[in-house]
Amino acid sequence: MDHVNRTNGETGTGMTSALRSAPGGANLLALRSHNTALVLDLLRTAGPEGISRLELADRTGLTPQAVSKITARLREEGLAAEAGRRASTGGKPRTVLRLVPEAGHALGVHLDRDELRAVLVDLDGTVVGERRVPMDLGSGAQAVVKGVAVLAGTLLAELRPRSVLGLGIALPGPLDHHRGVLHRVTGFPEWDGFPLRDALARRLAVPVVVDKDTNAAALRLAVGDEGGSFAYLHLGTGLGAGLVIGGTVHRGARTGAGEFGHQVIQLDGPLCGCGNRGCIEALCLAAVARGDVTEAARVLGAGAANLVGLLDIDVVLLGGRTVAAMPEIFVRGVRAVLDERARGEGAVPVRVAPGGARGVAEGAAQLLLAPLFGRSDG
Repeated sequence: MDHVNRTNGETGTGMTSALRSAPGGANLLALRSHNTALVLDLLRTAGPEGISRLELADRTGLTPQAVSKITARLREEGLAAEAGRRASTGGKPRTVLRLVPEAGHALGVHLDRDELRAVLVDLDGTVVGERRVPMDLGSGAQAVVKGVAVLAGTLLAELRPRSVLGLGIALPGPLDHHRGVLHRVTGFPEWDGFPLRDALARRLAVPVVVDKDTNAAALRLAVGDEGGSFAYLHLGTGLGAGLVIGGTVHRGARTGAGEFGHQVIQLDGPLCGCGNRGCIEALCLAAVARGDVTEAARVLGAGAANLVGLLDIDVVLLGGRTVAAMPEIFVRGVRAVLDERARGEGAVPVRVAPGGARGVAEGAAQLLLAPLFGRSDG
């Protein structure tokens, strides 16, 4: 079975030839049954040391026979392989299995207001290739779609992965996550109603998933080492939040959750690109523009304190290129406001999110990988 679900339509430069040159492999999207996802996730978390079938049965609650059938199929598809033998408490040594990371890959693209960043990651989420180019979001839909196709095609042509799940793309909202349609992106009203997912799927002939940049970054953190409930605050060319509640990304009924930057905290304040006045984004970016980073951090802290008070989250994580340029100032400033608002109840921790500049792009790739391992957040 071919490893890419192809559709009719125009294909991007470099993308089609790269896909045609890749050898056949497993149709990874068809493997997303609940039980198979459980087994795959345990193989992934076990790492190169592997895990035995008996342990898989014990930890999934499946029968040994069911585990044997699933693992046999995964081995046939090249997704699992033997990792040696482990001593048993009785009887013969047990064969342990491991995930084969190079058996599948996902493309992740971060479409910011002024640049494109693309990564190719394997099934472990390890980045095996990365590219970044300038891109003006205001240059028009066709130019942006072509730019994404060229960048993705370059990665695939150079690295020639064995199989490709598809492409995840993350960008500023608001947008409709389910239909892949953009709304009035702040500062770029011409994108309102553009069906980005379908346009890219036609151009690239691969499955495409679209989400907000903050949600993608939060998903990456949630499937990694960050547990519980947290807010990821992203300050770059704009300001937004990714919310994870009980380990699940909270998008809201219309993907509208996390429009953190457009909470009004100063009535009759400066005009924001969204049309309102006194939004935290407008105040924060204005402070950054005039070089008052301490004030920007204080404003960000005020918004974070509102969020903590409303959701009672466990931790606040900061990211984005503006934070990355001066992380200590932002952590210190946000923490100071949260400490002041804690009222003796113990302040919520504040720290910089891991991942750096490519965290959103990696999160975009997780939009495809996470469901494969049963980590879908709907």
